[in-house]
Amino acid sequence: MNTDILLVSLAAVAVTASFAMAVRVVAMRWRGQPLVLAQPWEPVAWDGPDVAAVFLMQVAFQLVAVASGPKPMPIAQQLAAGAASTVAATFVAVWILRSRGASWRSLGLETRSFGRDAKLALSALALVLAPLLILSSGLDQLVPYRHPIIDFLATHRDALSLAVVFLSAVVVAPIAEEFFFRRVLQGWLQKRLPQWGGMGAIAIASLAFGLAHVGQGLAWMPLVLFGMAVGYLAKQTGSIVPGIIVHSLFNAVSVGLVLLQTSQTPLEIDLVAGEWFRHNPATLQCHVAEPRSASQESFQCHAHSLSSVKTESLMGRCGL
Repeated sequence: MNTDILLVSLAAVAVTASFAMAVRVVAMRWRGQPLVLAQPWEPVAWDGPDVAAVFLMQVAFQLVAVASGPKPMPIAQQLAAGAASTVAATFVAVWILRSRGASWRSLGLETRSFGRDAKLALSALALVLAPLLILSSGLDQLVPYRHPIIDFLATHRDALSLAVVFLSAVVVAPIAEEFFFRRVLQGWLQKRLPQWGGMGAIAIASLAFGLAHVGQGLAWMPLVLFGMAVGYLAKQTGSIVPGIIVHSLFNAVSVGLVLLQTSQTPLEIDLVAGEWFRHNPATLQCHVAEPRSASQESFQCHAHSLSSVKTESLMGRCGL
């Protein structure tokens, strides 16, 4: 299937799902029903200094990971080191808060029904996915989105690289970020700012979550809205499990879209064949084809005489 057709089809599904969920939300609010039934949850056992300590520890672990690596550090190694340091910092944070008297329930790490949490997560994803992606696309026109993972995935499609990206973006980041922003920070704010049904605490934690992603264009703005959605789930359920699921799925969709979009980049090179060509340049024969535009010409290079690698066709663009 053509990539453009696939992208359009996925966008249509996302918009339809978001519209259907929006209609349901409006109907529930019209009837005076809560979007998510509130569950009793334990007030957190930690205070402001504990929140600051957990935050500073996260930063310190990241700095140590960066400082201990080579200069410059390859992106794959940056992702792996960042994921490892985040996991370590989160484990230490849990240990610290547990020593302060926090229960697993107050840490938001328990679930009464995983099936219910998964259903809530899927509903939340259906509601926010299309609007956030549309907003992100519009903001990208104002300030182009920049992220090293995008450049990395444009040229690295091997299993190890994809595994590192998946582990970092879809597993580690959602768990660590939901734990800190939705439970450590928001949980403390809900105790300090119970006004307006806890919405002030959600707003502050969501803004902090968005600002933590400053430096990636204007992408932090949609993330504030995303934080409001998962923050509401955390407040109503007393658990971060639904938020972790939503966050993981949202990041998985984002990574998938990056993979689809970068597969349309001008230079598409098979990694195995690419390795061969770097070490065996004599096997390439390039033939100039018709120009694609006044400023670009295309060339097609065919690999010949590859005993262990099947013949590969490479398409690229270059200014000649």
